[in-house]
Amino acid sequence: MQDVQTLSEQVREAAASGTALAIQGGNSKAFYGRAVNGSPLPVAQYSGIIDYTPSELVVSARAGTTLSELENTLAAEGQMLAFEPPRFAASATLGGTIACGLSGPRRPYAGAARDFVLGVNCINGRGEQLRLGGQVMKNVAGYDLSRTLTGSLGTLAVLLDVHLKVLPKPQQEITLYQDCSADEAIQRCNRWAGQALPLSGASHDENQLMIRLSGSARSVSAAARTLGGEQLDESNTFWQQLREQQLAFFTSASTLWRLSVPPASAPLDLDGHWLLDWGGAQRWLASDLPARDIRLAAAAAGGHATLFRGGERDSEIFHPLPPALLALHQRIKQTFDPAGILNPGRLYREF
Repeated sequence: MQDVQTLSEQVREAAASGTALAIQGGNSKAFYGRAVNGSPLPVAQYSGIIDYTPSELVVSARAGTTLSELENTLAAEGQMLAFEPPRFAASATLGGTIACGLSGPRRPYAGAARDFVLGVNCINGRGEQLRLGGQVMKNVAGYDLSRTLTGSLGTLAVLLDVHLKVLPKPQQEITLYQDCSADEAIQRCNRWAGQALPLSGASHDENQLMIRLSGSARSVSAAARTLGGEQLDESNTFWQQLREQQLAFFTSASTLWRLSVPPASAPLDLDGHWLLDWGGAQRWLASDLPARDIRLAAAAAGGHATLFRGGERDSEIFHPLPPALLALHQRIKQTFDPAGILNPGRLYREF
């Protein structure tokens, strides 16, 4: 296992010399974000579960711990990472998962990755070790910096240890499918979202709406009768393939965009192949349209667009920030990493 003091010293030396560092975990999500030119800082060897208390629904693990190891440990106790993080490869680590901040199909019904982060231990751009947040489920006084690191793509700090809230696995889980248009699927999902239904997934592709129900056997059975539709065999396989982008939609996409919009938004008038997830809040678009056209359409709907896969990685991957928000991000970057050495440019050109 890697030594924390050695990692800290490497960061301090890089800061002193102004050498950019490219943080490397399992590299399962190396495609995500802008390209980074820097000396590699491998951290995958800093791994292992530190503490797990099933009765308290909390787990602490080192950043290099693979998701498969962590999730297998939780599953043995009938528990799970409720934000259903994608792996994209067997090498996927906990640190990379939190750094990317990605969540799976269960996200709108259970919460996002940052909602389950209780605290982190990390190394900032000065080589200092920081403890942010806590290790138990309690209110955090003041601004929760540990959640700020979630989704920061390693531009603020090198993650060491992550403390997470976990949840019990549902007693029963089934998937229903219904034939309908994208517009009808959006309307149905938004209507159901206002009802007391055990929804845990809602996705639409090729005129077919998939609905996952999770909870007690009684609640799932009652909801299935209310919603109607046919029950899908191999339910877990579909949602795993959706989460891991292994469905035919993803394997045929050369340039893949992720649009985040209000879930009630009507289908956007953009040429390409669409797949809706999160009940309409997350929309995947396979299209070679100009980035400007896609981002204008997303903004007009009250959302934003990310170039998720393909395209030019030296271009703007994430939706441009308004000047005031960009200035705030730059101040946070300056506070954590004054020399600008940690994954520079991975999020935006400016930091």
